[in-house]
Amino acid sequence: MTAGLNASLPAFGLWSMELRGAADPAVRDAAAELDEHGFRALWVPGLDGGGAVDDVGHLLGAAPHATVALGVLAIWGQDPTALGDRLAALDAAHGPRTVLGFGVSNAHSAAQAGQEYGRPVETMGRWLDALDAAPRPVPAGRRILGALGPKMADLAADRTAGWHPFLVTPDYTATQRERVGDQPLIAPHLAVVLDKDPDRARAAARAGIGMFIGFPTYRANLARLGFTDDDLVPGGSDRLIDALVAWGDLDAVATRIREHLDAGADHVALHVLRPDGPDRPTLPLPQWRELATLLPSFAASATH
Repeated sequence: MTAGLNASLPAFGLWSMELRGAADPAVRDAAAELDEHGFRALWVPGLDGGGAVDDVGHLLGAAPHATVALGVLAIWGQDPTALGDRLAALDAAHGPRTVLGFGVSNAHSAAQAGQEYGRPVETMGRWLDALDAAPRPVPAGRRILGALGPKMADLAADRTAGWHPFLVTPDYTATQRERVGDQPLIAPHLAVVLDKDPDRARAAARAGIGMFIGFPTYRANLARLGFTDDDLVPGGSDRLIDALVAWGDLDAVATRIREHLDAGADHVALHVLRPDGPDRPTLPLPQWRELATLLPSFAASATH
């Protein structure tokens, strides 16, 4: 990963909770298949950090051509020195194919770790200072932030490769790209439901991401994007779900990916939500295989 992340990441990759727990041979087999299909970016949530870096190592081994990104790891209870050492060890074993994403999460997470939440941007700034001061620092070009608002996005642009926003529309991407210029990476998360039935697709979307619409940070950002209290109801209105989630057939998903890219995104992290619900532990391999058929067309368009 000698070039900037903007250049090294493809048009889209996969974001998956199911790829956590990569000590499981079935998960590693799935990652190997994704690598064979041509996926060159795999994203996993960092959550509270438990086992996250171990999972990254397993995925790097199973998918030798892919960048693996933590999107994102809550900073509370993390040791900057240990993270720098772990990144160096992963690089030695697998090459520089790891991206570490960091987020401030919420005050409850901070309290659980016995730490003070403070002002989020200032808190994150101090965390980045600690990463820089570690014996083996996490390089700025190998880290991103989970950011939404302009102040955290500016911090990401100034001190990391960029940011990975969650629950955003192409309009968000366009506004931020105009604001920060061409250089910082903007890699939005995009939920996907491969189902053409509106009722089933929206139900799957609400089951997968609906709970987050109630979180204050996301509500505030969605309000900035023009959504009203009528949209910010539990589970989200149809209008909100349709704006945030790519549902339908492959052409519909491809259109939504292109909307983000045309708005200025460098990369889109696709999160498959299955119509049969999020509680089933099986990997969404059929949907991933379908999405893999889109890779050649996006790779071809990137060369023109």
